[in-house]
Amino acid sequence: MTDVATTPDLDELLTRARGLRPLLERRAAETETLRQLPPDVVEALRESGLCRLFEPKRFGGYETSVRTYLEVVAEVGRGCGSTAWVASLINVCAWLASLFPDRAQQDVWGTNPDAWIAGSLNPIGATTPVDGGWRVSGRWPWASGCLHAQWAACGINMKNAEGQIVNAGLSLMPMSELTVDDTWHMAGMRGTGSNTIVADNVLVPAHRFLPYPSALGGTYATEHTDEVLYRVAFVPVTILILVSSQLGVARAALDYVIANAGKRGITHTRFAKQYESTGFQILVAEAAAKIETAHLHAFRCADDLDRFARSRSYPDVTARARMRLDVSLAAKQCREAVDMLVSAHGTSSLADASPMQRLWRDNHVASHHAITEWQINLEIYGKALLGQENITHLI
Repeated sequence: MTDVATTPDLDELLTRARGLRPLLERRAAETETLRQLPPDVVEALRESGLCRLFEPKRFGGYETSVRTYLEVVAEVGRGCGSTAWVASLINVCAWLASLFPDRAQQDVWGTNPDAWIAGSLNPIGATTPVDGGWRVSGRWPWASGCLHAQWAACGINMKNAEGQIVNAGLSLMPMSELTVDDTWHMAGMRGTGSNTIVADNVLVPAHRFLPYPSALGGTYATEHTDEVLYRVAFVPVTILILVSSQLGVARAALDYVIANAGKRGITHTRFAKQYESTGFQILVAEAAAKIETAHLHAFRCADDLDRFARSRSYPDVTARARMRLDVSLAAKQCREAVDMLVSAHGTSSLADASPMQRLWRDNHVASHHAITEWQINLEIYGKALLGQENITHLI
């Protein structure tokens, strides 16, 4: 395992991410076929330490900034979108676990500092109160990376005797006490293994429960309040992590089209090479501009989150709504850029043998996540700007 005694700087982490790229590109087709990360990719990710970006230094993690995380995982995405998506979710689940009391963190990393956590925040698990905690049952779909994780972070509801929900939050459960149903069959991001975690009467002690109402307002259960990373605003960071792999996939598509522009002509024209065409040049330039725009908005969101955390202040609802819009715009721009690059490269983009068709499918599946839907986020931001009652508490 990579030595994690000291936290590497951004350049070192980016160098490690770039070092993974040849392997990830070679294994991309196999990753799709397996519908999960191949064993050598999992091992390479572990060795690189790139799934420890949000793990506390107290356990040998890197405890980086949000901006550093975003840049590094985006670089992984240039090699494989599915791998980057898994790395992103493993990292954010480590961040979530770091908001729990120290006793829960010790459960996760005390004997295995390299433990990975997968999960789903949707509070759909049912609970029964018992001495010292709850018995939990439920099914949580879309749990990316659950096939490689040792722990699960899953949302649960607490109900009273009348069946009314009186609290909701996040639980931590060992994967050894859970099962996984094979339910992930999608057009893209096939290698993420985003299957369904299943709990059947699993004991969750009270210290492994993080209530959502306080967390949504920036009050966490960790005793280590001097750690800047674990003061970051809850909802914006859990949304931002959805766009990191998309940034990398869009860059990979741009790289591929540019690299092949001198090898392909334009059928039924006099252009022997694509790059000779003004129309092709304009498409590539506009796609590149959209990708740069996506990065700028995602980076602004990350920088704002880091800045608020450093200042020990919590962003107000308008700032948080704008962060949601930043992420949504980044996803939209990446999707539009990849669509343009498919058109620029030509029909062969959609051939099974072309990496472009996988990049196109991966980007479309990732960018259509419900919480980054463009129109909804415009409405959320507009209502926040105008001081109107909003349509969601997830801001």
